[in-house]
Amino acid sequence: MLESLKMTLDFAVIGLLGLMSVMMLAMAIERFFFYRTLDLAAFSHPDTLNIALTRNLTWIYTVGANAPYVGLLGTVLGILMTFYEMGQGGQVDVNHIMLGLALALKATAAGLVVAIPAIVIYNGLTRKVDVLMGEWRALKGV
Repeated sequence: MLESLKMTLDFAVIGLLGLMSVMMLAMAIERFFFYRTLDLAAFSHPDTLNIALTRNLTWIYTVGANAPYVGLLGTVLGILMTFYEMGQGGQVDVNHIMLGLALALKATAAGLVVAIPAIVIYNGLTRKVDVLMGEWRALKGV
C-alpha cells in the first residue's frame, strides 16, 4: 500500500493543488470581466445585485482556506513514507531522512503557493463587491 502511495503522492497532491488553482483562477477571471461589464442600473433590488456580485466567490475562498491543508496532508504522508522506509531498511541514514523530509515539505510549500494568491484575489474581489454595492446605493439614492 505504501509503495503505491509513494508512487502517486506527488502527482496526486500537486495535481489536486493545480486543479484547485486553475479553477480558482478561472472563477477570478470570470468575476473580473463580470465586474467590468456590469450595468448597475439594471438591478432594482440590492439582494439581487449582491447575489450576482458574490457568485463564485465562495469557491475562491474555499481554495484559499483549504489549499494549505491539502499541502499539509501531502507533507504528513511524505513523512510517514520516509519513516516507513527507515523502519524497513533497518538503518538510519541521515541523508536519506533529510531528503525524504525535504521532498515531503514541498507539498506544504505548494499548498501555500496556491492559498496565498487565492486569499489575496478573494479579498480584492470582495472589496470590489463593496465598492459596487456602494455605487449602486448612490445611483439609486438609497
